[in-house]
Amino acid sequence: MTKNKNYIGIDISKLSFDVAIKNESDKYSHYKFSNDYEGFISFKKLLNEDLDVCVMEASGPYYLKLAQYLFDHGVGVSVVNPLVIRRFSQMRMSRTKTDKKDAAIIAEYGKTENPDFWKPEADYVLEIKQMQAYVEQMNKSRTGFLRQKEAFKHNTSECLILNESLDKIIAVLEIEITLIENKMISIINQHHGQLFKQMQSIPGIGKKTAMLLIVISGGFTKFTDAKQLSSYIGISPRIFESGTSVKGKSKICKMGMSRIRAMLYICSWSAKKCNNPCRELYDRLVEKGKARKVALIAVANKLIKQAFALASKNEYYLQNN
Repeated sequence: MTKNKNYIGIDISKLSFDVAIKNESDKYSHYKFSNDYEGFISFKKLLNEDLDVCVMEASGPYYLKLAQYLFDHGVGVSVVNPLVIRRFSQMRMSRTKTDKKDAAIIAEYGKTENPDFWKPEADYVLEIKQMQAYVEQMNKSRTGFLRQKEAFKHNTSECLILNESLDKIIAVLEIEITLIENKMISIINQHHGQLFKQMQSIPGIGKKTAMLLIVISGGFTKFTDAKQLSSYIGISPRIFESGTSVKGKSKICKMGMSRIRAMLYICSWSAKKCNNPCRELYDRLVEKGKARKVALIAVANKLIKQAFALASKNEYYLQNN
């Protein structure tokens, strides 16, 4: 990106989006459009394709259609993590919270930080992400019904019809979960067959974790190193210290996806037993007095490093005795 670009801030929601564009007097003009095709067309009439870059937050799924529309029409687009915009706003001591003000803040962020251009993900990646969200919701429902069934057991009188109904619902959910997960694995095999096998060659990493790592990392092409991927997922350590008086505990930066974070944590339990470098790391940290949870998080980071190394070298994991 060059510095003469004109950054346009977009604060987007389900039904509409607010736009901040610098005018000739170096102040922001405010516009509001409906978040649909008609609104996109009206907004595009204000743009200069050669100079304008539209910056927006990754607000759930609501930004996708507008970002895709602008990309398809040759307009530069940057999509930014909402947390980054929030921190930028706090740094500028901004206390006003309106859609109009947020759009201007986003534009200022673009002008100051020159974020990278956004590119749409492949259709199969979006399809897998939708399937994953659906599976997570079904798993939550299944857990809720299992707890409800367990609670009913403690009643003094048993209601057979409720138990039968719960059993049927749980069985249907389990079938659907298996069906969707198998479809997700089939899609990954189709597009990243060899990489999928390489990830599974790492002791401790199973099919589901391998699949999500590939999807999140774009086949390990979105990040330059394992540290960036760990930070994105949200398991990179965060040290809380200042001078001699503030000595907080090390914590992980929970800025990534909770699902893959939880799966990697579960994988670390297996890896500390069957993955030699992970076992050595875990034992060494525990011997030094580190909490077992901290040691497991370190193992999860080690798994990401191993996965990134195999993907970069196009190799399979070889266990050293």
